[in-house]
Amino acid sequence: MSHGVQDAGTKSTETKGVETVSDQEQAVLSQVPTGLFIAGEWREARSGARLDVEDPATGKVLTTVADASPEDGMDALAAAVDVQQSWAATPPRERGEVLRRAYEAIMDRIDDLSLVMTLEMGKAIAESRAEINYAAEFFRWFSEEAVRIAGRYSVAPAGGSRLLTMKQPVGPSLFITPWNFPMAMGTRKIGPAVAAGCTMVVKPAAETPLSMLALASILAEAGLPAGVLNVVPTSSAGQVSEPLIRDPRLRKLSFTGSTQVGRKLIEQSAEQVLKVSMELGGNAPFLVFDDADLDAAIEGAFKAKMRNVGEACTAANRFHVHESVAGEFASRLAARLSELRVGRGTEEGVEVGPLINAKQRDGVEDLVGDAVSRGARVLTGGSRTGEAGYFFEPTVLGDVPAEARILAEEVFGPVAPVTTFSSDDEAVSMANNTEYGLVSYVYTKDLERAIRVCERLETGMIGLNAGIVSNVAAPFGGVKASGFGREGGFEGIEEFLETKYVSMALSS
Repeated sequence: MSHGVQDAGTKSTETKGVETVSDQEQAVLSQVPTGLFIAGEWREARSGARLDVEDPATGKVLTTVADASPEDGMDALAAAVDVQQSWAATPPRERGEVLRRAYEAIMDRIDDLSLVMTLEMGKAIAESRAEINYAAEFFRWFSEEAVRIAGRYSVAPAGGSRLLTMKQPVGPSLFITPWNFPMAMGTRKIGPAVAAGCTMVVKPAAETPLSMLALASILAEAGLPAGVLNVVPTSSAGQVSEPLIRDPRLRKLSFTGSTQVGRKLIEQSAEQVLKVSMELGGNAPFLVFDDADLDAAIEGAFKAKMRNVGEACTAANRFHVHESVAGEFASRLAARLSELRVGRGTEEGVEVGPLINAKQRDGVEDLVGDAVSRGARVLTGGSRTGEAGYFFEPTVLGDVPAEARILAEEVFGPVAPVTTFSSDDEAVSMANNTEYGLVSYVYTKDLERAIRVCERLETGMIGLNAGIVSNVAAPFGGVKASGFGREGGFEGIEEFLETKYVSMALSS
């Protein structure tokens, strides 16, 4: 995976104390670079510090990576600034071809990349493969968009001048990516930035840096010039990111993560009036009306809830079901989830891996306990499981009262709380009763109802009789406290472009 890159820190250290890591797994891990990637070179942190990468299925350390300091972060920004002008001047076709070659390399190495992702993040290997496919598609999509950046030319209404607009790269960018989709959240930002002609610094989540480091290695092999992409894993996220955000040389910030952190970053970005994209928290409602196809609704609920062990901002967070079908829906969903096999994601047949860490597992457990204490019924699951690692049983809660915290807070785990409504107006009111507005799901056979409800829902995306909305060709993003800006689709590259207007006066 690291062929063609060299320097201190490019190989994983020996796996420490993980009895369950096989020789094959260790061999794959050993090929992942573990240094900082700055100006096209792999290097150790200035301090020499290393950051542990843990297997959430065992709680044991897999390997260590270089732990960037604020000074390392500034080195990365300087590298991006140094090559911004030359990279912006690179022909669009060349930029697109880099992405295309990277796409092909990712697909060629999907088995190894999937294994690395499962080891550091925990999700079942089949889900890791699905993410690698999804991640690679952003590179293929934006390789094609690179040559379609266009301005316009028109005659002024009064006829005395001509109006010319041009699109130009916004400039050096900082990307802060989350642990739950450690490669796809990177390619969704890197793809359009490369296509638009922007250089960048990426700070991956401390829990899952290996997928991003592997991706940096692939992009280097694909011909991305040194300094265009710089990757700085760190255990001191705020200390490394804030100086970059406040530096006048940075022109763009893109963050995927919690609303709480997003608010702080937006405040910091105001000093330099940065162009900002924020993909923040969610509290997705899943609405099932009385005329819904229950077979389809159960299947959609399963996908919307259990994708990525429920650790997704798009995961269905609360299930509002018409009172006439709520009992059947809840019991059937519980039956479906009770059949899932929980275990280490690398094991054959495992469908549900661990949560990312003890804090996340404990938070899910706390929300379930609160709901049960207020009268909710556990239909399946309901507790942590396993002797090691951070596992929680797939869970369905029935009769969840309105005051339960689980209806107001993002669960980020395999728990489906079911509550009821009696009218369309009540369903929409319940769905919109949150500060978040990322995605919602609607199941109904009535086309007119579907249109009315979709128009009234306060979310940036809607799954209409569909349990998955993510698509590289569609604009991903939310409203309200779920953020602003869009990633993917035709809209995604616009986040990395500025519009310049030229007025051309005619002498006659």
